[in-house]
Amino acid sequence: MDKQQITLSDIAPTLKAEILAEALPYIKKYHGKTIVIKYGGNAMTEDRLKEGFARDVILLKLVGMNPVVVHGGGPQIDDALKKIGKAGTFIQGMRVTDDETMEVVEWVLGGEVQQDIVMMINQFGGQAVGLTGKDGGLIKAKKLWMTDREDPTKKIDIGFVGEISSINPAVVKALQDDAFIPVISPIGFGEDGRAYNINADVVAGKMAEILNAEKLVMMTNIPGVMNSKGELLTDLTAKEIDELFADGTISGGMLPKISSALDAARCGVNSVHIIDGRIEHSLLLEILTEQAFGTMIRSN
Repeated sequence: MDKQQITLSDIAPTLKAEILAEALPYIKKYHGKTIVIKYGGNAMTEDRLKEGFARDVILLKLVGMNPVVVHGGGPQIDDALKKIGKAGTFIQGMRVTDDETMEVVEWVLGGEVQQDIVMMINQFGGQAVGLTGKDGGLIKAKKLWMTDREDPTKKIDIGFVGEISSINPAVVKALQDDAFIPVISPIGFGEDGRAYNINADVVAGKMAEILNAEKLVMMTNIPGVMNSKGELLTDLTAKEIDELFADGTISGGMLPKISSALDAARCGVNSVHIIDGRIEHSLLLEILTEQAFGTMIRSN
C-alpha cells in the first residue's frame, strides 16, 4: 500500500505558523550571507524535487540570503553519450573526457541542464541567470593530471578535465547585488580558449571559498557520509575524514565531493553540509530549522 502524501493543506494553520516562527532566527542569522549550493543527483531528475528545489532557492533569496547554484549533470551526460554510442568512464571519481565527450559535456551542462534550472527558477517567480566559466572570466582552468593512487610518481591523463587556476567572482557579485540568482555550469576555460570539464563539487567548493560563503550545501543521492556499517556520520573533522579516506570508506564519486567540502571548511567557509537531495525541501530543512541534517564537516 502506498504511503499517503501529506500536503500543505493537511497541516493546521497554527502548526504552519510555528514552523515559520522557528525559521525566523535562521533568517536573521543568514540575512545577507552567501549560500553556495551544489545541485545534483535525483533532485535534478525528478520533477517533484526539481520544482521543490526551485521554490526553496527563491525563498532563500526573498528572505535576504544570496544563494549561488553550481550544478552537476552526470546522469544527463551519460544519457547523451549513450545516444551517440559512447560509454562514460571514470577514474577516481573523475570523468575521462576526450574531444567528443567534451562537446557533449558543453552542450549538456552549459545548454540543456543549465537552461532547465534557470527556466524552472524563473517560472516560479525567481530571477536566475546562467553562467559558464567564460562569462566575465569566471573560471580559468588548466589541464588536470591525475595522480595515480597506487603509484604517486605516476600521472594519469584523463583528457579535457580541468583544475581551477583562478575564479573571478565579479560577475557573480554583480548578479547578486541586482537580486539575480546565479546558476553556474562547471566548465572552465584555458588561456587558449579551450574548454575543460571540471568536477562540479570542486567548483562549488572553490566558489564558496572565493565568495566567503556562510555555508556550502552539497545535495547528493545519499543521506550523508556513511561509515563502513552504513551508519550516518553527522559531524566530521578533518582528521576523521583522513581516516575514512585511508581505510577506503570514502571512495569513487565521493572522493572529490568530500575533498572539496574539506578544503572549503579549511579555507574559511563557516559550515559545509552534505545532505540528501532525494528528500523534498531538504535545502530548507538544513538552513532554516534546528534539525541536524546530513553530514556537517568541520576543519578541526
